[in-house]
Amino acid sequence: MTGIPLFDEYNAYPGIWDEMCFEKAIRSQYSKVFEDLSQLPADMLHQKDKLAGELFMNQGITFTVYSDEAGIEKIFPFDIIPRILTASEWDHIEKGIKQRLKALNLFLKDIYSNQDIIKDKIIPAGLIASCPHYTREVFGVKVPYDIYVHISGIDLIRSQDGTFYILEDNLRTPSGVSYMLENREVTKRIFPNMLADSKVRMINNYPLLLHDILSSLAPQQISNPTVALLTPGVYNSAYFEHTFLARQMGVALVEGRDLLVDNHKVYMKTTVGLQQVHIIYRRLDDEYLDPLVFKPDSMLGVPGLMSAYRKGNIAIVNAVGNGVADDKAVYAYVPDMIKYYLNEETILPNVPTYGMEDKEKREYVFDNIEKMVIKRTNQSGGYGMIMGNKASEQELKDIKKAIIDLPREFIAQPIIKLSTVPCFIDGKLQPRHVDLRPYALCGPNGITIVPGGLTRVALREGSLIVNSSQGGGSKDTWVVDL
Repeated sequence: MTGIPLFDEYNAYPGIWDEMCFEKAIRSQYSKVFEDLSQLPADMLHQKDKLAGELFMNQGITFTVYSDEAGIEKIFPFDIIPRILTASEWDHIEKGIKQRLKALNLFLKDIYSNQDIIKDKIIPAGLIASCPHYTREVFGVKVPYDIYVHISGIDLIRSQDGTFYILEDNLRTPSGVSYMLENREVTKRIFPNMLADSKVRMINNYPLLLHDILSSLAPQQISNPTVALLTPGVYNSAYFEHTFLARQMGVALVEGRDLLVDNHKVYMKTTVGLQQVHIIYRRLDDEYLDPLVFKPDSMLGVPGLMSAYRKGNIAIVNAVGNGVADDKAVYAYVPDMIKYYLNEETILPNVPTYGMEDKEKREYVFDNIEKMVIKRTNQSGGYGMIMGNKASEQELKDIKKAIIDLPREFIAQPIIKLSTVPCFIDGKLQPRHVDLRPYALCGPNGITIVPGGLTRVALREGSLIVNSSQGGGSKDTWVVDL
């Protein structure tokens, strides 16, 4: 890499898988980008970096950090150097995610009907009974085509040896797809020729695919069904995404107050009267959907919505009750689900996971806590997480006590050093840790995954926490046909 200052100064972390470099050589998928960027002076990259920030600002691409006392919306940090995957790497990821989602859909159907997986002692009954997101109110409810997970964001990480692991299943209201799409649009603006030169697969048909799947779920196979996107409103951290997707699909963006239920059917209030709604893409958690069934004080939901759902007059996407399948304690059993329902070996492995209800596992974790990350089973966004190698003695003491008091609420996993990618920070290329969230769409005709996904970056040096709420950013993710 001699003679090119930008890349000469790039020092990958020793012992960590770097997506661009292997022993100072450039991996094949990065060679064209490396060649193109090498010809640009540093001040030109600065200008492109500045332009990217302005484009995000002008588009209003924001998220809210609830822990920020000011409660302000922030521009989602974007790094201009793409993260690049080969076609063969993507093929492996795609097969693994499809396998996983097939098993998770079968699990959700089973757990809300026959519960064979419990009867056959594959999953402990107590684990499901104690899951706060196991929704008894939908037991026995038939969903269209037996599809529960229509939209998922499956988080992957890559370990020191290059192996991809599933870190988390997001099966309720996964967010971030608008950032994936906007990242690509910004990349097209700042590097107009590089995408074509590098043979990057396209992702811009995601809203069309999503709309087609939503429309296909209409009750009674209506030919021109009405789809609405239900948002909690402008104060939700992902409100930008709700407006973006509704606009891209050409569907109504509604809040709970815009809908009403009459005779077990859902209607939208419009300027010309009531219009029946057949499919709701909800970006609202289960407990807020219907104050007559869940939280009685919810102002965000629609009274009577669950009665229409039970009658089969409205399709709700994703299905109500999916939270039982992405509980972090249930996650540990997904490889068993794959074996049980599909009779297949797992393509994409889980990160080793220790449930804290088991005394032996708990003792092992306590003995090795400095090598562990402790997570609450029902929190997301990087909240409620303790990194054993960074925590103070008092924090470790407190977390051990919390685990002993409520073991069901915690899991532990070994700290895995996520792979790194080059990022343009402070005028030079620096390695930063990343994960990957591909978005899968599941409809009557199967599972479609747009090639790439959202690469989230831990922008703080040495940090392994990529969540935007914890100071992370993102990159455009390329799948290239070499």
